[in-house]
Amino acid sequence: MITSATLPRKQLFALTGAFAVLALLVMIWRWGGTVEDSLAYFNTARYLRGEIPVTELTAPFPYRLLAPALAAAIPGDTRQSFALLNWLCISAAAVMMALAALRAGIGRKGAVIAGLLLILSVPTYWYAPYLLTDPASICARAAFVLALLCGQPWLAAVAGLLGSAVREENILLLVWLLAMRRIAIVPGLAALAAAAGWMVAVRWWLIPNLPSYVWAPSIYTVLKALQDARSLASLVTGAGLVLPLALLGMRKSATLAPALQPLKSLLLLMALPPLYAALCVRVDGRAIWGLYPMLVPFAALWLAAWLERRPVQAPA
Repeated sequence: MITSATLPRKQLFALTGAFAVLALLVMIWRWGGTVEDSLAYFNTARYLRGEIPVTELTAPFPYRLLAPALAAAIPGDTRQSFALLNWLCISAAAVMMALAALRAGIGRKGAVIAGLLLILSVPTYWYAPYLLTDPASICARAAFVLALLCGQPWLAAVAGLLGSAVREENILLLVWLLAMRRIAIVPGLAALAAAAGWMVAVRWWLIPNLPSYVWAPSIYTVLKALQDARSLASLVTGAGLVLPLALLGMRKSATLAPALQPLKSLLLLMALPPLYAALCVRVDGRAIWGLYPMLVPFAALWLAAWLERRPVQAPA
């Protein structure tokens, strides 16, 4: 197995372009759609452009401010700008997954597989074209994983801060950095304070006076979700090949790619918010999709190892 941790510049540019084109082909069929909470994120971007009043916003979606703010800052139609942002985030996340595979010693073949696993998935086709904040969150998590594997805790902290501004549960990335002693206590606490301060500023200063909301655990919600065939199908297709392949890869990671071992505890921590959401509100395949940056390296490891073991047949 090739274990080079870098790519020549020309190959990196070619891989980036290929991933971008492939992501566009996967996403174009549902480009710029708005449904359910994606409409709330779209309205947040419109509010930031002054197109609608604050009274049309619905909590808690406007509190996840960074992605709609970036979409609003991109010139052109708001819908097209938001969809463009999501495409850029997915393309960048695929490239960072490939680089993370290289840093983990999985090899160039595994790097290509890692990027393809992120792009060629049901969630990327079904959810990424919608005007959601998940693509930006996944991009921040992919940057966090790459920085972690590169031994750059400060870059990981920056990715965690940006991710927290996209979605509040990403503050757990900073908690993990601090708990695992990947960053010093004082800087780690400062990063946590900055992330928390941003959330407070958004809630009470930047977008104040929205109606309150409560997400409380409920057995009824769980039972209702278990009877929702659409939600269950979304979860199953979201898990797709990535989850089972990642579980297989975890069994081999200790010997084939020990650098991936810390991702196991990170994965368990980042799985807690989707589990809590499942107890409070309807959950779908995005719950699994958000874990792809931690799952894809393990899945790519197993697939790359399997391809290396396959016998090569001579042509007739």
